[in-house]
Amino acid sequence: MVISDEIKKEKISKLNKIAELGYETYPYSFDKDSRIKDIREKYENVLKEHEQTQDYVKIAGRIMLKREMGKVMFMDICDEDSKIQVFFRCDDLKEKYELVKLIDLGDIIGVYGHVFKTKLGELSIYVKDFNILTKTFVELGDKFHGIKDVELRYRNRSIDMVMNPESRSVLKKRFLIMQKIREFMINEGFLEVETPIAEIHYGGAAAKPFITHHNALDLDLYLRVATEENLKRIVCGGIEAVFEMGKVFRNEDIDRTHNPEFTSMEAYKAYVDYEYMMSMCERLFEFVALEINGTTKVTFKGCEIDLKAPWKRVSVKSAIKEGKGIDVDKLSDEELFEMVKKIGKDLYHKTRGEAILILFEEYGEPTGIQPTHFIDYPQESTVFCKKKRGSPDLIERFESFICGMEVANSYSELNDAILQRSLLKEQEEHKEQGNEETWGEVNEDFLEALELGMPPTGGIGVGIDRLVMVMLGQDSIRDIIFFPTMKPKEKTVKTE
Repeated sequence: MVISDEIKKEKISKLNKIAELGYETYPYSFDKDSRIKDIREKYENVLKEHEQTQDYVKIAGRIMLKREMGKVMFMDICDEDSKIQVFFRCDDLKEKYELVKLIDLGDIIGVYGHVFKTKLGELSIYVKDFNILTKTFVELGDKFHGIKDVELRYRNRSIDMVMNPESRSVLKKRFLIMQKIREFMINEGFLEVETPIAEIHYGGAAAKPFITHHNALDLDLYLRVATEENLKRIVCGGIEAVFEMGKVFRNEDIDRTHNPEFTSMEAYKAYVDYEYMMSMCERLFEFVALEINGTTKVTFKGCEIDLKAPWKRVSVKSAIKEGKGIDVDKLSDEELFEMVKKIGKDLYHKTRGEAILILFEEYGEPTGIQPTHFIDYPQESTVFCKKKRGSPDLIERFESFICGMEVANSYSELNDAILQRSLLKEQEEHKEQGNEETWGEVNEDFLEALELGMPPTGGIGVGIDRLVMVMLGQDSIRDIIFFPTMKPKEKTVKTE
């Protein structure tokens, strides 16, 4: 954050004054022994107005408010979780009171004193000693309170967290949610593993990858678009239930539900199919909601959502009928293609299944408001899935939606090595013909693992960022990522 030269000179002058008074300008540590939240819980409902305790505490945090009244100074100090008023009195601090006058809004200080309540009932710390630990060189003023400018919030996330406690709380809860997901998966018998981020081949999702280069090997590498192929290789190696939670990268648009770098959890379990994964998905969301919010009900995008299992199951064709009022089974291929053309979408493969999938994305997905598993996808929708038993034009896949937003994707995984090789070769041909978002390349390491033999397996991918959005009622993915992808400052344009 840029400040004026005048203000910067003033702050440097105060820093020099601190040194002249004989104090360290940047102390190495502070022996903090209490959190403000714990002090409030212990004393808020115990002390009466104008009552004090003989308990002494050491707290540290950032100064967010200053009020001077003659020879006393009131300040609000804020740590990670909470804030409390601190009271400085000139007669107690003597010559050190000169140091109090050098404290600016935003400075980080450590204080030592006892807990008391003012005559107005404000829980406070009566300061007996203190130190300035860090001088701020940002001018914190009213313009930062309740920051609404999204460019300022997301680019200056540190200031956003300092000035908006809700932002700090949301970002902390995100990682608590990730801990709970791990807890659930481990209790389900899954082993957490790690797989490479930079790969020679990419696959596992219909996406355009990011490309990087390894200098020593003179080799182009892809940032992974999914963890699917490597996790399946582990299953082929004999570990029956694995999961990975980590970053994946897709060179796609940025909007309220997409960021090119995002967090995914993929899991694979041998000897089960997508029916098992459907149940596990519901139980995962239900477990996390209860652990984080104490209820399965959340408010997301203005709707009250109940995450309690079981969720609805709706076929792709039924969803199109609900959303648009049309029965695709009564339409010819040409009529379907014309409908796709009217909504401005392109048909790459010129197949009936592809047209149905595009119409579903346009009209069917928005109908998934309450938690819904959409099933019975056309076989063109993925190359990594088994055909549906009894319906060879469909596959055993489900996608889970909440408020029209996809949160999970699952298959009865394809383990026919010969068919998988053929399908991936087709994808390479599509890529050569100009399709930038294919399902990957022929990866011999992956295919050799399948040739070794993969047992019947169910797999699922869960968008962790979107799960967090639902759990915490945040409408934009950028609100639950510490540092969302943004243009360089000089190229910034105003966004929503």
